[in-house]
Amino acid sequence: MAATTTNPKERTLLAVIGDEDSVTGLLLAGIGHIDQQQKKNFLIVDAKTQTSVIESAFEDYTERKDIAILLINQHVAERIRPTVDRYQAAFPAVLEIPSKEHPYDPSKDSVLKRVQKLRGD
Repeated sequence: MAATTTNPKERTLLAVIGDEDSVTGLLLAGIGHIDQQQKKNFLIVDAKTQTSVIESAFEDYTERKDIAILLINQHVAERIRPTVDRYQAAFPAVLEIPSKEHPYDPSKDSVLKRVQKLRGD
């Protein structure tokens, strides 16, 4: 699932999977990118978005060699939790972020769980 690259300096983009407010804010901040094949580095998720679409975007973004960080709303990550928890690669880093409607819950964060496991907590 996770692609590796020999040169992390080639990874210059952020990607985001999230609700409309989160994605819009990040796009306004300048992270949006559409390449020559019309591949975007963002996915807006709403209640109608199928889980398979979210999983497909997650897998696509984690396999791309131009993405350094993948931001995903925590409530969206919950919909594909097994896929997120299986992801182990360092690049792109996957960070779960809160949204306006769903506050951050550290007990659900996959990165924090791994850190606690390494520390023996």
